[in-house]
Amino acid sequence: MSQKVAVLGTGKIGEALLSGMIRAGWAPADLLVTARRPERAEELRARHGVNPVTNTEAAKTADTLILTVKPQDMGTLLDELAPHLPADRLVISGAAGIPTSFFEERLAPGTPVVRVMTNTPALVDEAMSVISAGSHATEQHLAHAEEIFGGVGKTLRVPESQQDACTALSGSGPAYFFYLVEAMTDAGILLGLPRDKAHDLIVQSAIGAAVMLRDSGEHPVKLRENVTSPAGTTINAIRELENHGVRAALIAALEAARDRSRELASGKKD
Repeated sequence: MSQKVAVLGTGKIGEALLSGMIRAGWAPADLLVTARRPERAEELRARHGVNPVTNTEAAKTADTLILTVKPQDMGTLLDELAPHLPADRLVISGAAGIPTSFFEERLAPGTPVVRVMTNTPALVDEAMSVISAGSHATEQHLAHAEEIFGGVGKTLRVPESQQDACTALSGSGPAYFFYLVEAMTDAGILLGLPRDKAHDLIVQSAIGAAVMLRDSGEHPVKLRENVTSPAGTTINAIRELENHGVRAALIAALEAARDRSRELASGKKD
């Protein structure tokens, strides 16, 4: 952990990575950050003891660079980094939809690139981070990326061809659950519950269901059947969900998210 790691464009996810790395034993003195606004950089220094630098300084001094800027800003950032970045430095991209070839074409030949799609539960150390190797990334580079992102949750290696699907499922995934909780809370209010009580009921049910899915080893169909008694309340609710095409709508939504990830990779912004 004596290597220097720089997080470029340090927003909420970047800051979550920093705090996770520090908890895992990284020395703040070995962590560099860049931010668009000077006051944001100083805020990170005060909060975590890390060193704010410019993008050029990060390229020259860091052993690993984690790029967390928005996809539409990545080309400009790479143009800034390329003249100063040696080919033996590891570049980790956290930008949705952008393939490793995009980086390899703009950086020095042979630069190792690892693509990572994480999600917002990194803020509470429950992220799902999906990791893929570029053409020059080795086992050691992948293990290093796992060490970094493992500080804020679980990691999973996949071929890069599966990254757009993973973006649809887990990168955007938390938003779907928040959307469902929002809808169920509104339903609870319609059924006569105060908002705060409806919220507490749904959130704890969601936490309990997630733990059961993670720890029981049971298929979700089996877990659902355990709640679904003949002619009971649950089966009536599920019938309505099926009548309204909820399953088909979810599949269509995930396909739309995957397709948008592919569009981002092709440079389409609108």
